[in-house]
Parts: sequence; C-alpha cells; structure tokens
Amino acid sequence: DRMELINVSGYIIEEKVEIARRHLLPKELRNHGLTPGALVLSKKILEHLVENYTRESGVRELDKILAKIVRVIAKKVALDEKYNKKLTVKDIETILGAPRYLNDKYQGNEFAGVVTGLAWTAAGGEILFVETSLSKGKGNLTLTGNLGDVMKESAVIAMEYIKSHNHLLDLAPEVFENWNVHVHVPEGAIPKDGPSAGITMATSIASAMTQRKVKKQLAMTGEITLRGRVLPVGGIKEKILAAKRANLKEIILSEENRKDILEINEIYLRGLTLH
Repeated sequence: DRMELINVSGYIIEEKVEIARRHLLPKELRNHGLTPGALVLSKKILEHLVENYTRESGVRELDKILAKIVRVIAKKVALDEKYNKKLTVKDIETILGAPRYLNDKYQGNEFAGVVTGLAWTAAGGEILFVETSLSKGKGNLTLTGNLGDVMKESAVIAMEYIKSHNHLLDLAPEVFENWNVHVHVPEGAIPKDGPSAGITMATSIASAMTQRKVKKQLAMTGEITLRGRVLPVGGIKEKILAAKRANLKEIILSEENRKDILEINEIYLRGLTLH
C-alpha cells in the first residue's frame, strides 16, 4: 500500500512511426557510417514496417528491422552501387521478404451473422470478427475459436438475453428449439478471452436469427449483462485506433467509456462516429 502503480501502455502505431523517424533511423544511419540523406523512409513506409513486420508493444523489433535495411544500403554505398534513396514498398519486400503479419482488414458485411468487434492486445488494438451460423437441430449452442472461459460466458449470456427478449426481434419462441446456434471467432491459433465481445456476440446471434445484415463499416465493444446492459471495457484508445486503421466509420460502446474518449487526441477521432 506504500507503492504507487504506474501503468505504461504500449506505443500506438503513430507514436512508433515518430520514434522511428526522429530517433531510430538517424541512430542506425550514424552507427553504419551513413549521412542522414543516404536513406529516406517516408511516414507511409515506416507505418508499413510497423504494421506488417512487427508485433510488439515497444520498438525493439522495429529497431532491428531498420538496422537490417540500413546495412543493405551501407553495402550499396560501400560498393558504389546505384540505389533509390527513397525506398518503396517493393524495395522493402526485396530487403525483408514478404510481410510477416497481415494486418486486419475490414471484410465487409455480405453475410448475416458476421459482426466486427474490437480487441485489445499487448501490441495494441485489433479488430476481430464474430460469426454465427444456424443449422437444424434442438437448440444447442456451440462455441469455437480458442475462447477463454469469460468469453464463452459472454456468448451464453448473449444467447440467453436474445431468448428472453425475442419479442424485440419478432422471433417466435419455437425458433430457439428447432435451430442449433454456432458462434465462431476466427484465427483459432490465437487465444482470446475477456468480456469485451459481449455485445458483438449478441448482435451476431441476433443478425443470424433474423437474417438481417449488420450496418456497413461498424464495430463494437462492450460487456453484456442478462438484462441487456452494456458495461464499460478497457483498452479503448488502442481499440479505436485499430478501428480507424481498418477504415471503420462507426463504433458502439458503453456510455461509461466516454471518459476514455476524452483522453484521446482529437486527431485520432477524426472521421469516426461514436455511439
């Protein structure tokens, strides 16, 4: 109780780009005996490096990648070879190979039952997809996708909420007795847990049951209760930035998360509508 806890969140992509531009790249150029003008990496290229070649909360991996690029340029300078000082994405792929991590992209909403959620990871925010499909059966609920206990509970709560509020969706009670519901969160190799996907799961089940598609470019995050209340969740800053990177336009979240929004720089909220 005499200690004070200071939580230090990981850097966001925009911060990593600035750290690389102002500190890491000049440092690596000096270390390899090159002049500042020997290599120019635009903000867009630095962002490409951060998103496609690293997965970390800090910038150590990014520093290693920049050093690798600078070594290739140093060799070209030493051997007096011609090269393009302003590297392009194609040049980066020649030096580093194909991207290691493919960034999450919004996949559209052609199907009923597919909803975009937001997740927090140590390396920043990510978007995730919750899929629900129906099959003839006795009303069983199946959950897949490497889910933790809390996330499984969220799906059960979401299902129970929709069963008890079927009148809001004009669903006959018999529907729940004659159809099996399967909820899946893709990328089964990655463990997923926490209550944040509660409203995403509820919306996904409702969408599949009514066969109505979810609005385009919309994401959501929030814990759900049996009464249908939406509770606040953490990692809002990282989640909002992930939504922006994925080119989403609207986000639904708990009213109690409004205080987290006030801490985010206006620049990052531009172009987003928050409900």
